[in-house]
Amino acid sequence: KIFITLIFSILSVASFGQSTVLEQYIAEGLKSNLQLQREQLNVVQSLSSLAQSKSYFLPQVSVGSAYTLAAGGRKITIPVGDLMNPVYSSINYLTATNAIVGDETSFPQIENSTTTFLPNNFHETKLRIIQPLFNSDIYYGYKAQKELITVQQAQKNVYENELRYSITASYMQYLQTGEAISILESTRQFLVELVALNRKLVSNDKITRDALLTSEYELAKVDQQLSEAEKNNLTAQAYFNFLLNRDWDATILKDSVLVSGVVDIQTIETLAGQAVANRQEIKQLEGARRASTVALDMAQANQFLPKLSAVADVGYQGFEYKFSSDQQFALMQFNLTWDLFRGMERKAKTRQAEVDQQILDNRINQTKKLIELEVVQAHQELRASEKAFVAAQSGIRSAERALQIVNARYREGQALLIELLDAQNKLTLAQLNQSVTRYELLRKEAALQKAVAGI
Repeated sequence: KIFITLIFSILSVASFGQSTVLEQYIAEGLKSNLQLQREQLNVVQSLSSLAQSKSYFLPQVSVGSAYTLAAGGRKITIPVGDLMNPVYSSINYLTATNAIVGDETSFPQIENSTTTFLPNNFHETKLRIIQPLFNSDIYYGYKAQKELITVQQAQKNVYENELRYSITASYMQYLQTGEAISILESTRQFLVELVALNRKLVSNDKITRDALLTSEYELAKVDQQLSEAEKNNLTAQAYFNFLLNRDWDATILKDSVLVSGVVDIQTIETLAGQAVANRQEIKQLEGARRASTVALDMAQANQFLPKLSAVADVGYQGFEYKFSSDQQFALMQFNLTWDLFRGMERKAKTRQAEVDQQILDNRINQTKKLIELEVVQAHQELRASEKAFVAAQSGIRSAERALQIVNARYREGQALLIELLDAQNKLTLAQLNQSVTRYELLRKEAALQKAVAGI
């Protein structure tokens, strides 16, 4: 509590969680980040798969037409001549012996008939309707797909939570490297003035030339550090713009009042409980666990339940391509499929589904433990960052006062150059340390929010 109160009294301005600039950048990143867009497309794809699974409950209606021309092929002989010719001969003999005046009817001798198996000039045009009546695969497949949508949505939320933290952390890195440039530029200005002063002192024989060379060396060293800081700032700028899917050199607005808004932190136990309840990783695994339960139900149902469907055909069928009343037909079928034995395959699938559930249960428990550990680490790192920042605040005030004293003594010729340079280096290091610890505190606060799941 003491450290938090000190921080809040020293930096009594709005917290970064309420920063309009940062929130706008986070909103922009959530809208334009390419990876997040891909995760959203995966959710849309899952919704399309769900609609496809739902369509299996509805009837399938199709129109088909076939026209057949054939020649040759297998043949069958129908012995109509062998069967009817003896009969006809007997009838003709009887009518000849008992002739009736005016009736010269006689039956001809006929040939056996030969018919090919392949129909020629034959067509079939029909409307077919297929309606599943009972199919456990369709029912459980639809339920499983609904759970997979939950998994996909949770996966998107996981990345969204991670993206929020990445944008926040990279923004802090950009501001910190920019502040380091300002600190080094201030130090450089001091050294430029010191070199100018030493040149005057050398020209007046107040100091030896080695003092001037030493101050010029310190200036060159700061120039090198400044170049490195500018490189780090450009790198941070490019990465931040990458997360927002912008040009690498796009301008980034700086929030000059961005500080930690930590006023109170709940106990580790409370935060860990919130994290386990809110983290999307748990919801993702729980969705997969429910989908696994559906898969187990499906495997068990397939061991005992049949599949039943109805098929109806209505159309025209006959020789020559025409649609006459004598070619009309209607056909209704009920198809029942009941697998009685498949070499223990279904029993093996049931066992596999049970093992999948046990694996997911284990992963859920392990993930909960890992999340609790992450919260503990983030909580402790935030506390350590608070203490480091307070210490840095105290150190910078001492370094500023020390430099003021040594600088005044040096100008009066009562202090050595090495003392002045040492005091300036200590102030520069204290300022850089304060900047690092300040933004590190902000990053640790964001890390704790991510661990507890801010979305």
